[in-house]
Amino acid sequence: MFRRVTTKVLILLCVMYCITYIDRVNVSTAAAQFGKEFDLSHTQTGFVFSAFAYPYLIIQIFGGWLADRFGPRRTLTICAFIWAGATVLTGLAGGLMSLVFARLLLGLGEGATFPAATRAMSNWTTPERRGFAQGITHAASRIGNAAAPPLVTWLMLTTNWRGAFVITGIVSVLWALIWVWYFRDNPREHRSMSSVEADRLPAYNVARISGRVPWRALLRRMLPVTAVYFCYGWVLWLFLGWVPQYFQHQHMQLGKSALFASGVFLTGVLGDWLGGELTDFIMRRTGNLRLARNVMVSTCMFLALLALAPIMLVHSLSIPLAALALSVGFFFNEMTIGPMWAVPMDIAPQYAGTASGIMNMGSAAAAIVSPVVGGWIIDHTGNWNLPFIVSMALMLSGTLLAFVMRPDRQLPGEANSGEPSAGYA
Repeated sequence: MFRRVTTKVLILLCVMYCITYIDRVNVSTAAAQFGKEFDLSHTQTGFVFSAFAYPYLIIQIFGGWLADRFGPRRTLTICAFIWAGATVLTGLAGGLMSLVFARLLLGLGEGATFPAATRAMSNWTTPERRGFAQGITHAASRIGNAAAPPLVTWLMLTTNWRGAFVITGIVSVLWALIWVWYFRDNPREHRSMSSVEADRLPAYNVARISGRVPWRALLRRMLPVTAVYFCYGWVLWLFLGWVPQYFQHQHMQLGKSALFASGVFLTGVLGDWLGGELTDFIMRRTGNLRLARNVMVSTCMFLALLALAPIMLVHSLSIPLAALALSVGFFFNEMTIGPMWAVPMDIAPQYAGTASGIMNMGSAAAAIVSPVVGGWIIDHTGNWNLPFIVSMALMLSGTLLAFVMRPDRQLPGEANSGEPSAGYA
């Protein structure tokens, strides 16, 4: 399997997902130090977290369109150099405003990454393995979540918080150089692609990159998907922003709190992988897209809600019980990733980059609001459990909204794009 070119490309994408999440969540671990150095409140720190999401939100659709129009090879290479520079600039910050500027630049660079990666997967992955591809790449991003606290802590102890950002930025540059050297937009143009492997992939059509996008129909079809993904993103960004400091607030040493935070994020790795495998399994066994996507997303969101219930029911949790509730809740929230990111490819495989960009706007919007609201609640109540209790309402909303999505109805005109219609086995 590892000799296949498609596997190597998927591994490259997994590495990218891991790196991007290290670069976007490293501020959560470093916040205790730069917050003290710059005398920031929790609300201001939450704003530093969320500043990333403003350009990230704006660039989603445009970034997806760029990947459809010019291909993921060039799009991801340029994006990687931008986010690498932003990560280095974070380490050079001199106060709140320069921190915010660096985070804005990071959001600009990373805004197109996931839609562009989805565009690459639409060419390099067979339709019946879309859930797996999305699940395994997002599992790699959760490895980045889990690795960031101990990695950044180690780099901070070895150098300082500034050095941690500079070093991780250099790693991003190295990935960009490997990507532009190895990847090709058309799988059949890759020098190592065998005819047997190429025959398994969907047909590649240049018109897919240069054709006119049916914006009105695409936006109408993707709006319910975006709403569901907002609910998912609210919980995700609350966890990414505040879980490391949640354990530091329990008077833990920096290293121990990083291990607890990593434990929570590691459950997301399993959730992403299992969710991708399960949605593909259901699809292969039943041929029912609504069962594989809608029902699975709704069920997982409801289970995430139940897992977080102990935080609401118990006034003062022990650290192990709180860690268990947060871990299980994060696990089920992440199980929705595989089916959710397969939906844009189900609805509009010809415009997978643009469609996934529309969907990811939901998470980007949540990234703007969720960390700031969490910080505001902590500042005004002193209750570190309350932000996670609020997130339960978003999980309930997502549970219900998931049934409005229609992945089984391909966008008009897509049926002749060389993809099987809904109901493939």
